[in-house]
Amino acid sequence: MNASVDDELWSAVGDPVRRRMLDLLLAGGTGTATTLSERLPVTRQAVAKHLGVLDRAGLVHATPRGRERRYEVDQLQLARAVAQLSSVGAAWDARLRRVKRVAEAVQRAQRD
Repeated sequence: MNASVDDELWSAVGDPVRRRMLDLLLAGGTGTATTLSERLPVTRQAVAKHLGVLDRAGLVHATPRGRERRYEVDQLQLARAVAQLSSVGAAWDARLRRVKRVAEAVQRAQRD
């Protein structure tokens, strides 16, 4: 992934409404802006905008059905997002372990 794709992906999953939409789509398989708005505390128009963000990030794909578009999660892109999040989490865990070691060394030096 390049930096602009990463930025779009992180921005897309950074919003709690969009994360909830992904949860609903994963649980139901597919959904429309109308069906999702019935289960979220936002308007249909807001859902449509959120779906646009998720679509641009590649996390969902739309298929036209009559007057609506049916959305489903792109499993591959979601797996890439999860892998990125896990990688960042592991990097922060390592940083925090280093900070803890430094803090403990400072405390020992102050006691001695």
